[in-house]
Formats: sequence, C-alpha cells, structure tokens
Amino acid sequence: MFDELLVVDPGAGEAALVARIEALERLKSAAAAAQARAAVAFAAARRGAEEAAGVAARRRGRGVAAEIALARRDSPARGGRHLGLANALVHEMPHTLAALESGVLSEWRATLIVRESACLDIEDRRALDAELCADPKQLEGLGDRRIAAEARAIAYRLDPHAVVDGAARAERERTVTIRPAPDCMTYLTALLPMARGVSVYAALKRAADTCGDGRGRGQVMADTLVERVTGRAAADPTPVAVNLVLSDESLLAGSNTPATVPGYGPIPAAVARQLISAAARDPRSRASLRRLYQHPRSGALVAMESRSRLFPAGLAGFIALRDQTCRTPYCGAPIRHTDHATPAARGGPTSAANGEGLCAACNYTKENPGWTVAARTGPEGTHTATLTTPTGATHHSTAPPVTGTPRRYKASTLEIDIGISLATHAA
Repeated sequence: MFDELLVVDPGAGEAALVARIEALERLKSAAAAAQARAAVAFAAARRGAEEAAGVAARRRGRGVAAEIALARRDSPARGGRHLGLANALVHEMPHTLAALESGVLSEWRATLIVRESACLDIEDRRALDAELCADPKQLEGLGDRRIAAEARAIAYRLDPHAVVDGAARAERERTVTIRPAPDCMTYLTALLPMARGVSVYAALKRAADTCGDGRGRGQVMADTLVERVTGRAAADPTPVAVNLVLSDESLLAGSNTPATVPGYGPIPAAVARQLISAAARDPRSRASLRRLYQHPRSGALVAMESRSRLFPAGLAGFIALRDQTCRTPYCGAPIRHTDHATPAARGGPTSAANGEGLCAACNYTKENPGWTVAARTGPEGTHTATLTTPTGATHHSTAPPVTGTPRRYKASTLEIDIGISLATHAA
C-alpha cells in the first residue's frame, strides 16, 4: 500500500490526482505520529541503558535530542523541539496524537496545540487535549491561526494564572536574530513582548503613513527602522565590522567568482566590490587585508596569513573562515567554539586538520559518552569531519569552498591560489 501511494500517474484524472495528494498528506501526518512514538521509545531505551550502567540521573539522556535531529536531517535545536513535542503527545495528549495519526492534524498544527498548552500542568493539559481534539470533526476546516487561538483560549480558561506567568517567562526570551534572504537581502527578526512589538510596528507604520517621497510603504518602514537603530540615513554605508572573503581576481581583475560573508553566505562579486568601494570612501572606516590560501581545484581553504603573535587566535580565525557555520550536519548555527575533533586529552593536536568550528550546544553534546568525531584533510585540502553517535550512526560534514572553486592553476608544487579577506571596522 505504501509503495502504491508513492507512484503517481500523470495521466490520471484530476479527481484521482487530488485524492492522491490528500492520501499522501494523511500519510505524512501518520508518519509524524510514528516518529513521535519512536522518539519517546528511543529516549526511554537510552535512559534505561544509562541507568543500568550507573550514569547519574542528571546526566541521563544527554545527546538524545541531537541524535533525533541527525536522524531527521534537522538542526540540534529542532531536535530538542521534536523530542519535546513527542513527549507531550505520547504521555499527556493522546487525543492530539490520535488526530495527528489519522491525518486530521498536520505535524505543525499539533505542534501549535502543544505549544499553547505548555504553560499548563498535566491535568489541565489533558483537559485541553480532550476538549479540543477528542472529536476530530471540531478540527475540520481550522487553519493554523484558528487552532492556536482555540488552544490559547481553552488554556486561559483552565488556568489564567499559568498563562500570565508563562507570558512573563517568555519575555525573558526576547531576542533579535538574522538569517539570509534571496538577492543579498537579510531577514532581521525581533522576538518582543506583544505590547512592545505592536508599538514598534505602529511607529514604523506611522512613519510610512506620513511620508510621500515616492517610496513604497514597506520601503519607508524598513528605512525608518535602519535609521532609528543606527542613527544614520538608510542610504549611508554603516561602518560596522563585516568580514568579506573574495578572490584576488574578483577584487582586482573583475572576476565574477562570488565572495562570501561568513555567517551569511555567498554574494555576487559586483556587490562585494561595491561594499569595498563604499568602505574605502568612508573616512570613518578602515580596511585591512589578509591573504587566504585556497587549493586551486577544490577551492578549500588551506591556510591563512597570520598577523597575530598568538597562534591559537589566528588558528581559530582560520577555522571560522574555513567552516563558516557549525560543522555538525544540518545545524548551521553561528560558530561559538573552536574545538578539537580528537580531544587534546587523547592526544589530538591543536591544528587546522584536527579543529572544527561548532556552536556551543553541539560542542557540549559531543562531550557526552559514545560521541566521537574523526577529522581529516583530503588531498585537495578539503576538510571532512565524520560524527559517530552512540548508536553507531555516522554523519559526514565537509567544509565548503570559501569563494567558489578557483578557475586558474598556479604552476607551483604547493598548488595554491590567493584569496583576500577584507574587513571594514568602525573607526
């Protein structure tokens, strides 16, 4: 039956194709429910094995969420959310789990219900589960917002104090994040308490309502945000530290090999040259160059000119430029720690080949029993790390080319190409 669902006949009638889409959607929901059950069973098995091995109670289960994330080809942060969702569904919310299993709820909508009930104690959470999901007909036709609103209303009626206390705790999680967007843009996201977020948006909207210079509303709101945060006109270049990595040909000879902004990703060479030109014209900025060495075929970063008397600091900078983001597969978080793949306590050298850039969570995870990392540098300078989990599953991570694969070859035994790392700093 499963294999039959995966076969799609393009010549089938419209009704048959829509029915196939609906059946596959139910299958996705059922698979999500099965994943939840498997995740809970895996966590229980690991904790039981560690208890039998005499592991302290506070240390049992560490790394389980990271293993689940790797199995799902997802980031460690999402692995924790997957495990939390699974525990809530299996142990506390059987009706929501049944609705997911039958295809009435998608995994995301089940997540919304669990999220809105997180502030409640177990008994109230079970009451919410029964009221909202015991009758699947009540869920028909409800979209994401409606389901979240229904769950929120029930939670407030069951325990208003818990909802208010939960809002107070959530305020401590306010933050600002950034992630790449297409066409050399970025998504800047602020997680704020409701009143502050609404007031910020209202102020930006008010600025757009009173501006008539031909810009669109969204453009005015974005420019106003930049101006009020930086204190400078949105059209002016802002002198903040930005590491920009590009080849010498892109900088000096008009090559179109993309540049790289660590933490963002590749950008067109022409855009990189514009940024450099703007920095050079700005008297408040200063530019510094540092040579990077790439392998001419793979584009792998193999060395960096050091200007520091402290070699470890220069080595950490090189590894950060080489790896760009956390080297754990599927993670992609900013690098916070430079760590030994083979621990120094076991004779691992402090070297580029044995070093890897990791986020804090992934570095702590790999310190748990049963986790190992083996790193090596290939014949073309490509750095590869192999992560092995306590279950014996292996996952591979390869450092990306920093400026794309070079197109020219040097007639030398070392076979390297030269890149340029340019940083602009506030004066």
